[in-house]
Amino acid sequence: MYLNRNLKEQILDKTNRGLHIFNFYMPFEFKPKKNFRNPLYDDSKASCNIYFDSRANCYKMHDFGNNDFSGDCFWFAATVNHLDVKRNFPEVLQQINKDLCLNIEQKPFENKQSNFKQNSTSVIVQKPFFTTIRQQVPNLPFKAVEKPFSEHELLFWKQYGISQKELNRYKVKSLASYKSSNKEGQPFNLTSSIQEPIFAYGGNKFVKLYRPHSKLRFLYGGQMPETYCFGMDQLPQRGDVVFITGGEKDVLSLSAHGFNAVCFNSETANISNEIMEMLVRRFRHVIFLYDMDETGKRESARQCELFSAYKTMRMELPLPGTKEEKDISDYFRLENTSDDLKKLISDCLEKIYTQTIMMLNSCEIDYNNPPDRSKTVVSVNEVPLGTYDNLFCITGGEGTGKSNYVSAIIAGTLPTEDTGHKPDLLGLDVCRNTKKKVVLHYDTEQSEYQLHKNIGKTLRRAGIDYMPDFYRPVFLAALSRRERLQLIKDSMDLYHHRFGGIHLVVIDGIADLIRSANDETESIAIVDELYRLAGIYNTCILCVLHFVPNGIKLRGHIGSELQRKAAAILSIEKDENPALSVVKALKVRDGSPLDVPMMLFGWDKEKEMHVYRGEKSQEDKEKRKHTELSHIAKEVFRFQERLSYNELANQIMQTVDVKDRTAKNYISYMKSNDIIAQDTNNLYFIKP
Repeated sequence: MYLNRNLKEQILDKTNRGLHIFNFYMPFEFKPKKNFRNPLYDDSKASCNIYFDSRANCYKMHDFGNNDFSGDCFWFAATVNHLDVKRNFPEVLQQINKDLCLNIEQKPFENKQSNFKQNSTSVIVQKPFFTTIRQQVPNLPFKAVEKPFSEHELLFWKQYGISQKELNRYKVKSLASYKSSNKEGQPFNLTSSIQEPIFAYGGNKFVKLYRPHSKLRFLYGGQMPETYCFGMDQLPQRGDVVFITGGEKDVLSLSAHGFNAVCFNSETANISNEIMEMLVRRFRHVIFLYDMDETGKRESARQCELFSAYKTMRMELPLPGTKEEKDISDYFRLENTSDDLKKLISDCLEKIYTQTIMMLNSCEIDYNNPPDRSKTVVSVNEVPLGTYDNLFCITGGEGTGKSNYVSAIIAGTLPTEDTGHKPDLLGLDVCRNTKKKVVLHYDTEQSEYQLHKNIGKTLRRAGIDYMPDFYRPVFLAALSRRERLQLIKDSMDLYHHRFGGIHLVVIDGIADLIRSANDETESIAIVDELYRLAGIYNTCILCVLHFVPNGIKLRGHIGSELQRKAAAILSIEKDENPALSVVKALKVRDGSPLDVPMMLFGWDKEKEMHVYRGEKSQEDKEKRKHTELSHIAKEVFRFQERLSYNELANQIMQTVDVKDRTAKNYISYMKSNDIIAQDTNNLYFIKP
């Protein structure tokens, strides 16, 4: 008893009368006399604090809401370590001495009980997060009891960049204890400690234990599914890259650094074709990122060969493959960053796209080395006017000023900072490319000479006298239609990684990517593919279509698909005044295109460029609205003379691809302007 009392006083003297003990075992930072929620149970109110008890000459914790959870630093340390402070007091003192590295030497005392054996009732309110279920071996149940993550446990995960938020997202648990039986049916008990924490990756009917500091690091309980895939539930619906790693900790570390990842039970696990097909559908690249030891290298190569049909990749880390430096978690622990990994991905793709790079070098416009003059043809340039993840479309006939309009939009993306020069963007507001992401401009019609000439006009409009490295105009007219699409896909991927993203993609003539714009199958396929690419690379793809629209609808199957998928469509036409061009909206998301102002632009001799000329008058706007809605009414009533209100609204929505609210506004306008009328049965018909 004297030895215990002496050790107790020494501990208090070395820990600022017990305050350091509270600091060590408390799972969060606190300030004395400031209330906080008690970590020992599910406390709903902050009614607990640490204070100095002058009578006892030490710090204590008091819970005003529940006095059963109050006591001194020794009681708190015992509770955290699942010991009884009265019956196991010598073990409590020794544990504090060891955990806080106090180095207080004492004569050994007889320890009849294991430090972490739960022989007494614990004060902690613990809840099992996995119910007692049966293992693969019949009649062998297990029980896992959850506890809050301790500070030491969170520090373990923190070295890999993994926060508690990330642990919670992947449903990783910290266990206080685990009970089960071995294959021979002999029961065993595991209890968590600072030296040997226990973590759990769980499912509905099984648990996988992870003990990072134990000889036997992994244990399994319950009925493990045939296909175990950790991280699948956390994947986005679509994306650029997904990694297949060797373990759960690697998945967590990658996710914490902004990457998508999954893992199976081990690097040698068999991966089903169904899962691989699903990953390939949702992601542009599926990359095996296994450990850098012999097993990891061998298995990643084997898996890559096995799934070669899916064009999977493997990537190696610049690590020696030792026990402490072999996987992606170690890579981040060694202070490598997300940007460092992105550079490795980019370097990997550079090797894959060697042939593509050679083709790009022959197709890219070298502004400083002008091509030979060749026959000039009519060209059209496209500009993004939508949102990221979407398609935008510009359409119009020959000689309407599309090339100048597109050039103005591109000019708005070239300045990276405010230089004081405000370029004329023909009435548009274009987002400046401050992060210097790549701007890709694919042209399928113009000659090299004309494209080079138009690039000069774009630079002058932007107010710069140099060619930005991130602006990449590409001449595609010399390639076949199949080669054009493949080059666009590969170069988007390449430049996305090289420049850290794509600000805008312009495809000036989309119809030249397929054999026929009136081929329904090809039209659907090309628009779907471009829409998918816009989502994968989080960019806006501007499509230029060289068709004169029919009213407020685009012609051809490719026009119909663009009208359905594009977030917005603009039509450029010659105005009644032949010196001006007018820009009309054929489609806008969540609204009526007829409510969008009609913008004008024309040639300015002094400035030697097209300039913004304002908006059409309200009278002209109303005239257009009446004309277009009359055309819609004729289209809707072409096959049916009478329609109910709901039928009419649905027909309008299908005909011009507008929302329900807009369709109802159209009906109201048609009725009030004598375009349609109602009969005695409340059915609508078009007026002669």
